[in-house]
Amino acid sequence: MKTLLSILLIGFTALGFSQEVYFEDDVEDTEVVEEQTSNLSWMTNIDEAIELSKENNKPILIYFNGSDWCSPCIALKEDFFETTEFEEKADKLILVMIDYPRRKDLLSAEQMAYNREMITKYNKSKTFPKLVMLNKYGSEVGDLSGYSSFNTYHDTSHHFNFIDKYINH
Repeated sequence: MKTLLSILLIGFTALGFSQEVYFEDDVEDTEVVEEQTSNLSWMTNIDEAIELSKENNKPILIYFNGSDWCSPCIALKEDFFETTEFEEKADKLILVMIDYPRRKDLLSAEQMAYNREMITKYNKSKTFPKLVMLNKYGSEVGDLSGYSSFNTYHDTSHHFNFIDKYINH
């Protein structure tokens, strides 16, 4: 009886920790839903962001992301970028997302080539996730690498302190 109970307990525990499998058709629908839930406007070109930054006198926050493979990136998106607190602060920033997905169908070949170039320029260590802050002239003024939602109990205080340092001037 104990053996049967142990097997059932292990089986239910494994089910609880299993990840949902998405088929290619389902992923497209999921991405549309995710885009609709966010009020943030992310640019994908740093040169255009610099021009907008000069016009609006706002710093540029670059988010280096591995959207389809980087677990810490996915956690940071939920724990930090999708919060009301971040959305309120985002009005004071020009947001740029440089994604580096493994799936080739998520970005155009041109965008992927551009993103690789920007990773080489602004994320030499190739760490994901990584936040880089630029001033309105395109000069790097700070960076913050990594995120661990498991070891820090979803503590995003370092990330908020990082952006606050540049938007509260």
